[in-house]
Amino acid sequence: MFKRSLKLAACLAPLAFAVGCATKPAAPYDYTAFKAAKPRSIVVLPPLNDSPDVNASYSVYSHVTYPLAEAGYYVLPVALVDETFKQNGLASPADIHNVPLNKLKDIFGADAALYVTVTKYGATYTLLNSVVVVTANAKLVDLKTGAVMWSGAASASDEGGNNNSGGGLIGALVSAAVKQIVNNVTDAAYPVAAIATGRLLSSGQNNGLLYGPRSLNYVKE
Repeated sequence: MFKRSLKLAACLAPLAFAVGCATKPAAPYDYTAFKAAKPRSIVVLPPLNDSPDVNASYSVYSHVTYPLAEAGYYVLPVALVDETFKQNGLASPADIHNVPLNKLKDIFGADAALYVTVTKYGATYTLLNSVVVVTANAKLVDLKTGAVMWSGAASASDEGGNNNSGGGLIGALVSAAVKQIVNNVTDAAYPVAAIATGRLLSSGQNNGLLYGPRSLNYVKE
């Protein structure tokens, strides 16, 4: 019996090793361009919306200032930035994202521009549940050189507290249907967008944005 156990352990050891090696940590981000640019101020462009929900762009846009300011950067007020584009005949995020970098530098005087794209926003209905998901990616571009200093992606959902405590299958179906209706009527993705944006733009995390000069955690190179 003991010998059989040893043989089994010997057979399983390579498998365990293979499984353990299957998940590799993300490679460290190359911050060379970021550290060379030393950005102090950021203009955030209205996000592109690749989701079917028309609320996605400006919902995410309303949440970008806080994590960037907390990270130690001066962020141009997004309402002012948006209105400036509109006054110049640019109301579409797609058109705004095509504005030349030198124009953005001349108009806003910022060191860097943040380009955000929302890829998922809103509720997804399944048989027994309705899950709200927000996913976005971003890149920070040096307005002097055009170099991409940083890029990343993040996602958030409200799936954590959706386990049904009772009622059986009928109760679960009714609960899911009601939740879907509520999500669609109230834009339940708005608070989830705050979480996703915080995860995307907060400093101090693996491969995240570096701290800016207004932060106590800022490291001078």
